[in-house]
Amino acid sequence: MKRIAFYFSLLLMAMLVLPSCKKGGKSLFTPTSSGNPYEMLVVMDKDMWENRPAGRALFGVLDTDVPGLPQPERSFRISQIGPNHFDRTMRIFRNIIVADIQPIYTQPKLKYTRDAYASPQMIMTIQAPDEASFAEYVEKNGQVILDFFTKSEMNRQIVSLKKKHNDLISTKVGSLFGCDVWIPTDLQNYKVGKDFLWASTNRATADLNFVIYSYPYTDKDTFTKEYFIHKRDSVMKINIPGAQEGMYMTTADSAFVEVADINVRNEYAFEARGLWEMEGDMMGGPFVSHARVDRPNGRVVVVEGFVYAPEKMKRNLMRQLEAALYTLTLPQEHQIEEIVVGAGMTEEKSDTTAR
Repeated sequence: MKRIAFYFSLLLMAMLVLPSCKKGGKSLFTPTSSGNPYEMLVVMDKDMWENRPAGRALFGVLDTDVPGLPQPERSFRISQIGPNHFDRTMRIFRNIIVADIQPIYTQPKLKYTRDAYASPQMIMTIQAPDEASFAEYVEKNGQVILDFFTKSEMNRQIVSLKKKHNDLISTKVGSLFGCDVWIPTDLQNYKVGKDFLWASTNRATADLNFVIYSYPYTDKDTFTKEYFIHKRDSVMKINIPGAQEGMYMTTADSAFVEVADINVRNEYAFEARGLWEMEGDMMGGPFVSHARVDRPNGRVVVVEGFVYAPEKMKRNLMRQLEAALYTLTLPQEHQIEEIVVGAGMTEEKSDTTAR
């Protein structure tokens, strides 16, 4: 009996001590989050969600179509639950938005918490003193909300790529360009040209493709929509032919190409997204590109992901490739750990010992 009591005491001590142990900033017993990429759980009163301006404003933001795709695909798959049902089971969802509307607040505010109940997890709380100010604030900051969760998902993909990526392509990119990049392992086929590399899964459908090429940097006019499309078309025509002579890749209707100035590693980058097509053939699909300046070598380095997936949803395929673009490491740079999220928001540290 004494031995049993002794082992029981040890077990009790372990139960008390171990939950406070940390690994990577979270409890050793933090569960894995539930849900698939780009799924969202909204914690809000059902009537407010379905019938009132506050809920309709948030739904309208989350239901926004992903830019640059040939068919409409919404940004997130959305589920809603009332606050009284937000229990231990539901709290481990990967992406959560909590509507916190109380008169104690003087103005609307966004704040977020990482890995509060599970890992990986992001919980955004939208505080507001009343429903009217909540709806107005959400509509005004809709893109901020979308970007926050989109980049959070891409960071998860980058973590996955860090653990497992195509080492052969990384080596090829290193020898040809002096750069590094992490792309998914299933892009096994590749082709090399002058200042050019193309890697592909070479599948009949859901085909993922990655391209990197470079050209001399002349001046700031390099980063215009017209110049980018001209340069892209000239490079693709030479390096990505179709099935028959006279067929080659080109940018589809340039009027629908969306461009933006973005920040990558605290440096300027030019982003373009739109549709590609095969001249003389029926093939086509979406693409996204990043163009960055490699100043020491006086050149522009472009990385691009494009997809051929007829009759399939393309959102997750494209975002998987887009995450890989952020891992481009120019000479003298260190590999990225994550895309910055939550700039300008308050981050609350989760107390993982209190679970």
